[in-house]
Amino acid sequence: MKIAVIGAGIIGVTTAYELSRDGHEVMVLERRGAVAEEASFATGGIIAPDMPSRETRHFFNRPKPIRLRWPIAAHELAWFWKWQRARRFERQPGHRQQLQRLASYSLERLQQLTAELKLDYERAEGLLLLLRTEQDSKGLQASLQQLRAAGREFNELSALDARKKEPALSPDTPLFGAIELPGAEVANCRQFALLLKNECLRRGVEFAFNTEVTQLNNASGVTLRVVGDAKAYPFDAAVICAGADSARLLAPLGVKLRLASVQGYSISAQIREPLNAPRSGVVDQRHQVAITRLGNRVRVSGLSELGGVASHKRADALQTLYRALHDWFPGAAKLSSGVQEWQGARPMLADGLPVIGASGLPGLWLNLGHGNSGWAHSCGSARLMADLIAGQAPEMDLPGLGIERPSR
Repeated sequence: MKIAVIGAGIIGVTTAYELSRDGHEVMVLERRGAVAEEASFATGGIIAPDMPSRETRHFFNRPKPIRLRWPIAAHELAWFWKWQRARRFERQPGHRQQLQRLASYSLERLQQLTAELKLDYERAEGLLLLLRTEQDSKGLQASLQQLRAAGREFNELSALDARKKEPALSPDTPLFGAIELPGAEVANCRQFALLLKNECLRRGVEFAFNTEVTQLNNASGVTLRVVGDAKAYPFDAAVICAGADSARLLAPLGVKLRLASVQGYSISAQIREPLNAPRSGVVDQRHQVAITRLGNRVRVSGLSELGGVASHKRADALQTLYRALHDWFPGAAKLSSGVQEWQGARPMLADGLPVIGASGLPGLWLNLGHGNSGWAHSCGSARLMADLIAGQAPEMDLPGLGIERPSR
């Protein structure tokens, strides 16, 4: 089939690769000038299928899972209250286990592609969740029990053992202990996307950059219209991986998605002294800030905000990241110049789950709404998408990830 993939973030690039691998003629349309220029650009890089979550009892308690920024639009407020209600279901094992299964499958597929294609990008194995106090540890016990019940691998470490795993951790910052996730990885999402794009090109995939899709029509096959061109481009099918823009494209066809762009931040800096930098990755579990080693750089990422002005990086948000880096790895990075400060939107659905599968309309397929888990879900969701389009049974079932679910 001739298939259009709309969006060239990590989800779009992996989807294009898997479709081309199955023998389809694929064109990727992207409004930016290169792959992985938006949500996939400067992610923390963590791929952790068994990441436990720290629940908060109320939005106004600290730390906040998503902070509201002003000004905020009415549709964002409506999305937020739906998200708040949906969080009750996150505590149910089925919801979390589905995401863990998808992430596990995706990591397995990532490792397969890396070995098969001999891809060389910045990556390291292992992850520590740092627990500052005994209370932080107690807050995770329910999640850890679910991991035990599911047979997932993790290790509870004392502070001493955690410092042996990451010798550069500052001795001046209180540390009660850590959770080690040996099956997790830290890897450079954008580097992988660029390498996989080259593999796509070798397979004949066409990339149309600086091309914004303005209209979809599925009356007879699928046709697309783009900015600055009166011509309609015909395809047999299209996969929508366009982030928040997906809702705009699908709404005229009667497909309603409650997508919101949740803003995240990261800072990236050259390593000053390798002995003072992390070996792989750590997460400050209390503040939900990740510090990762990506080659000769250290990246600090975190925070989730809804509303505000997308182009405005808040100084206090960035300062939280700098403070976490100083707390755990003082002197590790060159901060006087050359620091990359990034803010990016991560489109999410109100129930926290992605949509992977048919749209309900002939020829239109969806792979979107992964939020801050796009990198962790990308390779797996792309393979599942290709299997569904081919009409064959996917390697994992997808209950709850289709567009038919009422809470989407």
